Amino acid sequence: MSRPGPTRIERRFARLREEGRAGLVVYLIAGDPDPDTSLALFQGLAEAGADLVEIGMPFSDPMADGPAIQAAGQRALKRGMNLRRTLAMVRRLRERDADTPYVVMGYYNPIYRYGVEAFARDAVAAGIDGAIVVDLPPEEDEELAEPARRAGLDIVRLATPTSDEARLPAIVGRASGFLYYVAITGITGTRSADSASIDDAVARLRRFSQLPIAVGFGIRTPAQAASVAKAADAAVVGSALVERLALNLDPEGHAKPGLVDAVLADIRALAAGVRTARLI
Repeated sequence: MSRPGPTRIERRFARLREEGRAGLVVYLIAGDPDPDTSLALFQGLAEAGADLVEIGMPFSDPMADGPAIQAAGQRALKRGMNLRRTLAMVRRLRERDADTPYVVMGYYNPIYRYGVEAFARDAVAAGIDGAIVVDLPPEEDEELAEPARRAGLDIVRLATPTSDEARLPAIVGRASGFLYYVAITGITGTRSADSASIDDAVARLRRFSQLPIAVGFGIRTPAQAASVAKAADAAVVGSALVERLALNLDPEGHAKPGLVDAVLADIRALAAGVRTARLI
């Protein structure tokens, strides 16, 4: 059964519109570099300035991700993280934060093995608001999307620079929550996004959908996030934060003292850029 009233995602984007600004979406892998440190990181994201949170589901073959996120997923898997434990972590996060939207992001294999009906039900029960499944195109996502709709879980779809006007109706059709525009072709963390092309892409997407548009891939600095925030409804930052986390690991891959503070400091800087972007 669908959740009554506006969802957390809808409420958050409505608040952002009222405040006249875009949002910051933060991506980190669940369980990286270990479950306890990961929980502490996620617990600090909203206070540091994250408006929405994308929780990466660790997977052994993340084909759309670059070396930094691949390594993060391997660290998490090595420490025993999986989809069931990711949902358990979200339940703990919800004990302290009833309002921040949480969206899981990753690949279909772990969801398929979990069972799509059970995943949709358990994800919503844990406090997850949406799912982004990178390798499940709209022509093939109904086996997940239909149980998700019944459970009240948004399926956030991806548009890319190669999504032409003939294909966009299929992408935006029955999408919910928001649209995620992938600003570069290729894998995560390898190139920077071009602001002019992002502006054009966001304007084109708005002709096809009234859903909020978040832009990710290739956004690394507060200045880049601010540039995106002038056109889009949210800027998504992931690889740069995962790299900051990795810089604060010892040679054995364990968290050094100060890891959480270092990552949260970067998020505060990104949030400041996003929040002031439309004032300049």
